[in-house]
Amino acid sequence: MAGSSRYTAVLDANVLYPALLRDVLLSLAHADLYSAKWTVHIREEWMRSLLKDKPAMRAQIAAAAATMEDAIPDCLVTGYEHLIEGLALPDPDDRHVLAAAIAGHADAIVTWNEKDFPDEMLDPFGIELQTPDEFVVNQLMLKGHVALAAIKAMRERWERPQYTAVALVDLLEKRGLPQTAAHLRDVADLI
Repeated sequence: MAGSSRYTAVLDANVLYPALLRDVLLSLAHADLYSAKWTVHIREEWMRSLLKDKPAMRAQIAAAAATMEDAIPDCLVTGYEHLIEGLALPDPDDRHVLAAAIAGHADAIVTWNEKDFPDEMLDPFGIELQTPDEFVVNQLMLKGHVALAAIKAMRERWERPQYTAVALVDLLEKRGLPQTAAHLRDVADLI
């Protein structure tokens, strides 16, 4: 897999599991703000977790995964498996994420699991960890108009239920993105 000249982030399963966060992150990627990456293993992990919580939604979850991969060309990292055994992380089950980041030439891993990816394990590979809140705020700060337009388009796509800009900001805050919500609250008329 060739490297990307755009900022590249591997999205961990725990940030793809919640529909709202998944939609925000992929809307920003679809707007070409960054290159979003994951693996079949990461896809299976978030789908398995979601199916455990919502078994009746099997068809919708499979459709969401297929739509994600159609919408984000070149999202799947391959050829990372041989790196897994040589990596050390506090949770050995997370080594596949770091291996994918290395093979996918990622600049960052976006995850809620900060303790599982210590800086001293990522620094040698030039990879940083960002929480979803930090990552989204960074996109808003770097290319605000493009990011705001992507979030507005996302909100306008939602039909059931529809959300006002203020309601979306409140929902983002409730879902663990307080910095993002604070930033968007100041520009709600643009989303």
